[in-house]
Formats: sequence, C-alpha cells, structure tokens
Amino acid sequence: MSYGDIQYPSVQSCLSVNMSSALDDEDTFKILIATDIHLGYLEKDPIRGNDSYTALEEILQCAKTNQVDFILLGGDLFHENKPSRRCLNTCIGAFRQYCMGESPILFDIISDQAVNFMTSKFPWVNYQDENLNISIPVFSVHGNHDDPSGSEGLCALDVLSSCGLLNHFGRNQSVEKIEISPILMQKGSTKLALYGIGSIPDERLYRMFLNNQVTMLRPKEDQDQWFNLFTIHQNRAKHGPTSYIPEQFLDDFLDLVVWGHEHECLINPTRNEQKLFYVTQPGSSVATSLSPGEAVKKHIGLLRVKGRKMNLQKIPLKTVRQFYFQDVVLADHQDIFTPDTPQVTKKVEQFCHAKIMEMLEEAERDRIGSPLTPEKPLIRLRVDYSGGFEAFNLSRFSQKFVDHVANPKDVVALVRHKEKKAGGIKDEMSDIDYSQVLKNTSVEGLRVEDLVQQYFEAAEQKVQLSLLTEQGMGKAIQEFVDKDEKDAIEELIAFQLEKTQRHLRARGVDSQQDIDTEIQIFRDSKKNTVEEQEEIKEVLSRAKAVRLERGEEEIMPQVYPPPDHADIDMDDMDDDDYAGSAPPPSTRGRGRGSRGGRGSRGGRGRGAEPKPKPDPKPASRGRKAAPVQSRNIVEAFQASSQRPSRAGSAKSYAGDDVSIDDSDDDDVPLINTIRPTPRTAQSSSTSSFSSRSQSQSQAFKGVAFDDSDDDEDDPFKGPTSRARR
Repeated sequence: MSYGDIQYPSVQSCLSVNMSSALDDEDTFKILIATDIHLGYLEKDPIRGNDSYTALEEILQCAKTNQVDFILLGGDLFHENKPSRRCLNTCIGAFRQYCMGESPILFDIISDQAVNFMTSKFPWVNYQDENLNISIPVFSVHGNHDDPSGSEGLCALDVLSSCGLLNHFGRNQSVEKIEISPILMQKGSTKLALYGIGSIPDERLYRMFLNNQVTMLRPKEDQDQWFNLFTIHQNRAKHGPTSYIPEQFLDDFLDLVVWGHEHECLINPTRNEQKLFYVTQPGSSVATSLSPGEAVKKHIGLLRVKGRKMNLQKIPLKTVRQFYFQDVVLADHQDIFTPDTPQVTKKVEQFCHAKIMEMLEEAERDRIGSPLTPEKPLIRLRVDYSGGFEAFNLSRFSQKFVDHVANPKDVVALVRHKEKKAGGIKDEMSDIDYSQVLKNTSVEGLRVEDLVQQYFEAAEQKVQLSLLTEQGMGKAIQEFVDKDEKDAIEELIAFQLEKTQRHLRARGVDSQQDIDTEIQIFRDSKKNTVEEQEEIKEVLSRAKAVRLERGEEEIMPQVYPPPDHADIDMDDMDDDDYAGSAPPPSTRGRGRGSRGGRGSRGGRGRGAEPKPKPDPKPASRGRKAAPVQSRNIVEAFQASSQRPSRAGSAKSYAGDDVSIDDSDDDDVPLINTIRPTPRTAQSSSTSSFSSRSQSQSQAFKGVAFDDSDDDEDDPFKGPTSRARR
C-alpha cells in the first residue's frame, strides 16, 4: 500500500507487523486506545476464566510491537472494585513484562504534574521516576467497576499507580464542581492536551453540566495549536431523562473524545455536527453479557496525532472469543408450526437446534486461519415464544451443546412480548396516533402548554378531562417544567375540585348521571374565558405561596437542551440483552454496569467522595399530602375540604452556524470548521490555564481514519522518519 513515494505493507495483525515507517516521525504521537478490559471477569469459569487476561496481553503486546508513545485506557480495567489476588498479580505481571524496558520516551510533559496526579502518593508521571525504567507509559481513568471506595477513597488503579506501572488521572474529589486540568504533552512540534474524567454517577454529572459546574481548563498560550483529546467513562445512550451524558454537553474546542463504558465497538470516529468534534467508542475487550452489542467484532485503536491532524487505525483483536447472536420469533414461522400443531414443543426444539448448529458452523468457518481464537464460541439464541407457544425445558435442551459452546447454560433465552388486554381504556388510547401530537419542541418551536392542548385535542373523544381544562393543565405543566414549581399541578387539581364541589352543592346534584352531565357543562362554560385566566393566576399564586411557606427561594426558569438519543423500548428485552451497545441501549453495572443486569449504574460506594447533603426538610408545609385513594366521583364530592387561598430570565440555546470547506490541503483529507463564538469567559484560579470560555478565532481540524483492517490514506505529510529505538 503506497503513500506518495513511500511503500508500506498492509496491516494484517498487530502481533506480527511493525508499523515503524515514515508515517511515524519525530512529530507524530502514537497512542494505543482501549476501554473496558474487565480483568477478572468470570475468572473462575473453567472455559472463559482466562479470556480477559488473554485480551490484556494481546493489547499490551500490540502496543509494544507498534512502539507506541503511550497507552490510553478509558476505564473499567478491572471487573471488580476489589480484584482477586490472581487478577491483580496477573495484571501487574503483564504491565511489568510489556511496559518496562530501556526504550526511550520521546515526548515531554510540560504541565504541572502535581495538579495532574494530585491524588497519587507520587504526583509525577511514572517514566520520570529515577527508580523505574518505563518504556510504554499507561494513562487511565477509572470506570464504574474499578471506582474509588472505602474510607480512603482508593481503587485498584491506585495500587498500580503506587507500583509505578500506571498513571491514574481524571480523579475528582468534589461534588460541588469539577475542574479538569489537562496533561500537556509535546513531541517535536506536536502539542497534545489530554483531558480525562473518571466515572461519576450519571445523574450527578448531568446536573453539574447543566449548572455549569464542570470547567475544562485550556492553556493560555497558542490555544489553536493544541490537539485536545478527552477520555470519558459514562453512559452515552439515553436510559432516562438524566441517566446519560449528551455529547452536546462537552466543550466544542475538543478534537477527539474517547468514550468508555459502552461495550459495543463503534471505533470508527463519528462527527458531532453541533460541536464539531469526533467521538470514538472502542467498546469492551471481552464480552460481559450475551447481548447484541457484545456480538460486534472487538477492536482497539492505534491513534496517530501530528499537529492538528489525526488518523485512527482500528486493529482487530485476534484472541477474543467469538460471539454470535440471533433473534427468532416463533410466530413468524407459521409455515413450519403453529400453537395448535401436534407435538409443537418438540418441533420448536428441533427448529432452535438447527439455528444453533448454523451459528456453530459459521463460527468454525470464521475461525479457520486464526489459531489465536478460542475454540468454543459464545452462542445466544433469543426466542420470542409469544402468541400461544409454550416454553420448553432449557436445561435439558442446553445439554446437547456442552462440548460445543462456551456458555452451555444460557445458549437459549426465552422472551415473551406483553400482550394487550382486551377492552378498557388502554385499548381506546392505543387507537390515538400520538406521533402526530408529540413533536420535538426544539424543531417546531412549540411551548409546553401548546403540546398539552394538542394532545388533549387529539385525545378528546377517547380520553377526556373531566374537571380540568387544557389551558389550565398546560399552564400548570409549564410552571412545573420551566420553573420547577412542584406544587403547580397539585394546586390546580385541588382548586378545580373545590370549585366543582361548591358548584354541585349549589345546584343540588346528587346522582351519578347528573353529576357527570353537570361537570361537563360547568367545565365547558369556563373554557377560553376571562374567568379561566383568573383561576389559573390564582392557582399559580397558591403554588408560589406553598413554596415560600416552606422557606424556598425564588426559582429561575430552566431550559434543558433537547437530548440527542431516542428513548429506549425495553418491552421485549431482558436484563442482559441490552447492555453492550450504544445505539442499542447500553447499561451500567456488571459489565458496563448495573444492579444485576447491565442497566443503570450500580450503587457502589465511591469512597472519599462525600455524599451530597440532602435538602433540609421544611419547617412546615402548611398541610400534609394525603395518601392517594381510589374513590368514585360521588365519594370524591362528598368530601368537604375547604382550604384557604394561599396568598427570571430563561436561558436559550441557540444553534451554532457551521460552514464546512471540503477542499483538500497538502494532499490530506481536511475538514475545515469555522468555530462558533464561545461562551462567556469564566475566571480560573490556575495561572497557566484559561477556562473553556476563552475566545477562539478560527480553528481547523483534519481527521482521517481507517474503516478496515488495512491502511488506506496517509493522514500526514512528512517525508522523513525516525523509527523508535
């Protein structure tokens, strides 16, 4: 494969091909990136116990073969917060074997290392320790599996740091604000700023980003000459309103983001069109759950940085155990069997057996020519047996594959979709096309109250409001969403209930049918009237009075940026079936983290990180919230609850104007981006850095990456070379 006048071999395996060439000169950083190695996962399993250790050895050997400047790990090096002695000993031995030696380090760190490694007992980079001979430095943030815990807030990475084998950075000890100071490196004329943040509970970090409590410091001098690399270990896929970190929260001066915690391998850099940086998601090095995302072929990345240009070459891992996943819906094969077919269970078993044998044959074909690949693959067949089919005996069925697969106990997973109940309100509501009602407010420019009105107009004939009006409910929801007025909806319902009760008593209505009719007339008579406007104002005044009565301060409105991920439909997914992916939902816990599956972050102790103090309880609320009871409408109006009346500027997120020049420069694929005007500057206590809000003029980012296992285009221009000794 040629780059100009220079010939290079095709890359087939990082274990056998030395990439030293004119591409790697004295100005080029070579960085091996990997995430979520999960050392010690299933280490007691007789078949899969060594998988994580083998993967680590291949990664380190690949780094040594390619003579990289350093290794960058994106968290979850260990699977357990307290790894076993075998696990820790194996890890220390591997780092000592591959990362120590006489090879010189060809880059310098010019930032204040006492700030970069402030939590370490030895606050300097390990290769500068006069007692150690380090040939390949390793930099790593902690993940949610190997996070600090205990009274002293230590983790396994701190043990490796004290041994001089690893540089633990990105540690944060404050729950009030985060100030990320980069590790500034220089190799020749190339300047690299390495940012990192260890795993933090998603909800807390999300809130801190919204409150502008996360600051990324920048060098004051020559800001446009630095290549800014950021490592993060958080949920990338959305699991809830605040249980992930949107890419739009990150600063727009970044060039490349290495995203850990997500296990699906999406290593090819993708461009964020709003912030103009690139994101690479290397994924895990070992399958920790039998989910579709984990079945994607595992890779690590060889990142080259020269000036403001980069190239990311993906390298397939040869020692990773094969994993094949397939979904089957029995109801889709009515030409073979139906629930009424004689001996249908036996035929279903035969059908599943044939599917598994097909995957085993595919695994055997793919393994030919790969002697490093383990012999027994992982197989998962997810069978949807809804529609009247019966479950079969999985234990007996799995015995047929004990000698063929690495996971005989869970080869088949039986799932069933929830079937809709006949009749009832749910069926009526299912006929409504909510997609015509609920639209993205950021696109349409609609307000909350407009969406509420559209919703009830579309649902009017099916699901009617009995007491409340659309306008009143819309205003109450707007106050709740924009101003966090927690009592607005409750006060609206209480106020409307009181008025309707007084009206019915005055009219002398007592029968069920007359009550329904009179309520409808009373509600319609107030719609879109001045009286309704006055009632809404009184309700909001009540809600404000309740808040002030609790001693809370005035609440300024908040506008939340729209999320960039779609909601997750988990109707047909079990706990371990959605943990390994990013567009498919990822998860946290054991294997990207969850409490028993791979769902949200596990509730593990975080050691020295103090827990946020709960809000003080109000001295008096004026009234206690009554428990919710199920009552019919007659009983509701027989209750006499006469309660006395209780007597900002919004932030906007305007879109950034971006122009892209597709022209070529120096025979290198370039993407020229005119950066938007940055946010207002924030003061920093660090003299050598300026905050992320320092003004930028015009920055150019050039990015090229390999999407195959072979080299394609030269991302750099430089005829000279100096092979690393």
